[in-house]
Amino acid sequence: MADALLIVDVQNDFTPPDGALAVPRGDEVIEPINALATSGSYELVVATRDWHPPDHSSFRSQGGPWPEHCVRDTHGAQLDSRLQRDAIDLVIDKGTSRDAPGYSAFESTRLLELLRDRGVDHVIVAGLATDFCVRHTALDALKEGLQISIQTAAVRGIDAEDSDRSLEELKGAGAEVI
Repeated sequence: MADALLIVDVQNDFTPPDGALAVPRGDEVIEPINALATSGSYELVVATRDWHPPDHSSFRSQGGPWPEHCVRDTHGAQLDSRLQRDAIDLVIDKGTSRDAPGYSAFESTRLLELLRDRGVDHVIVAGLATDFCVRHTALDALKEGLQISIQTAAVRGIDAEDSDRSLEELKGAGAEVI
């Protein structure tokens, strides 16, 4: 079977210094992710991005918990330009409808179908944010029977304690945290 690299939400709105919802030290994931993506070790390299409509239910203006972020077709929603884009095979959007949460890359079946078609059984997860989208994506992948490894050098979270708890939860659910 094969390995895939899944780069979760390394987007302008999530990376310092100017992101609308910048993850503290979120820009520190870029170099390790680029090293992984260009290593030649993966059958497939997929990046995800939040791609929200302007009235997304997660926005404070709509009664949600978050400031406006990653509104589709804006600069903030684009992948960070420091990523090695030529190493990414495919970009999958999530949170694309008003009420789609967008926390998991497996929100739609497209990613799972793609992994299965390529014979991928092991997914290395990297990106932002450990305590939200990385966590939800990894848990959903585990539920689908995939082997998961979390690259701690290539993830950052919004809250350090919540991120540590998330990594422990993922370990307990069967993920390898390295």
